[in-house]
Amino acid sequence: MTSYDPQNSIVELTLQREDLRMKTKYAIVFICIVALVIIEKESNILSRVSDRLIQRQMPQQQDFSNITQKGSLMALKMLLSRLSGTKRDSSNFSEEEEEEELDDSGTYSYAGGRKHVLLLATTRTGSSFVGEFFNQHGENMFYLFEPLWHVERMLTPAAEANNGTVLSGIYRDVLQGLFLCDFSPLEKFISPPPQDHVTPSLFRRESSLSLCEERVCSPVIRDVFERYHCKSRRCGPLNLTLASESCLSKQHHAIKTVRVHQLDTLQPLVEDPRLDIKVIQLVRDPRAILASRMVAFSSKYHTWKAWAQNGQVPEDDEEVKRLKGNCDHIRMSAEVGLSQPHWLRNRYMLVRYEDIALYPMQKAEEMYKFAGIPFSSLAREWILRNTQTTQKASGIYSTQKNSSEQAEKWRFTIPFTLAQVVQRVCGPTMKLFGYRFVNDETTLTNKSISLLEDRLFN
Repeated sequence: MTSYDPQNSIVELTLQREDLRMKTKYAIVFICIVALVIIEKESNILSRVSDRLIQRQMPQQQDFSNITQKGSLMALKMLLSRLSGTKRDSSNFSEEEEEEELDDSGTYSYAGGRKHVLLLATTRTGSSFVGEFFNQHGENMFYLFEPLWHVERMLTPAAEANNGTVLSGIYRDVLQGLFLCDFSPLEKFISPPPQDHVTPSLFRRESSLSLCEERVCSPVIRDVFERYHCKSRRCGPLNLTLASESCLSKQHHAIKTVRVHQLDTLQPLVEDPRLDIKVIQLVRDPRAILASRMVAFSSKYHTWKAWAQNGQVPEDDEEVKRLKGNCDHIRMSAEVGLSQPHWLRNRYMLVRYEDIALYPMQKAEEMYKFAGIPFSSLAREWILRNTQTTQKASGIYSTQKNSSEQAEKWRFTIPFTLAQVVQRVCGPTMKLFGYRFVNDETTLTNKSISLLEDRLFN
């Protein structure tokens, strides 16, 4: 008769528990490996399907599937690391992974992905010139010049009745569509309406290299007049379907507009997870803006010219109130951007036109760096060619400027009386941006006295 040995039973029970624990451990490892294989296969399938359906997808939708897959893979790798008994510190592992995947705001970064640049300005701030910095980037850039002109032209009378609130929302929605390469929201405002997505009426088409490239250039149609026709090649009316396809093929997108006056209305656009938007607000000395507008829009500034002649400016006049309102909007938008709210953190840059005029290459490089886009040799060459030009090349809407002269030219055209009015009604705006006040005409026209304070805004 075999005797019962308690010590042997304990050892046997311990071995059974250890065996069960090891089986469980390896079963979990096996499940994780299977999961990794399944994810990898699904990733490949999704990739192939995505390629076939690219015309139907919004840009960067696939980025989110990649993010999900990477997140799952990281979690599984951490689990495997722990189960296999490696001595790697899991907290350090996750932090290293997050450094590659997360930006400062805690959301997934788009380093190396598609960038979206929104250049905000007002008329006569040099925005056409600065917009060319991005238009001239090369094949990887899809640039649009003032697409919101169509919206403003159709809706401004109605918008004035509700203080522009509705118009701001429409501007935002149209910009969102365009950044996603969807021209259908804009089509609703083009007059006459496009036929089968073809229009000869897109405003300043020739100012966008992307809309005049060969792949977007449709055959010329006899007796169809296109006012803003391409200059680089003969093209027929713009096919917006081809434009959308071209947009989808470009790595980066940029839009220039002088029609968005309230930065805070763009929050839903900036927060759209499909986009990686960087906002660049271009500002200029309000005195210089008024002087430039009196030349460029001469017929609309008869009142100001009359005031300049008789030396009396009634500050309760609607024209003066309009000037003050414009200055206030610019300042308030800048105050929002410079305060860096959570939705604009690392997404807003303020640039003075005067700084660009004096140091065009340096400022262009800073803007490209901010946008996360490589500063191309083509853009560099364009800036070199177009910042030292003859007087013949400097028309009202010309993008060719002798930049250092442009920064000071207004000082010799604006009457001192009008400069004083601007200083009174736009004083807070001038102080924020670092523009010095003048107390007499001699100081105004003395080029040896700088009216620009040294400022760092970002």
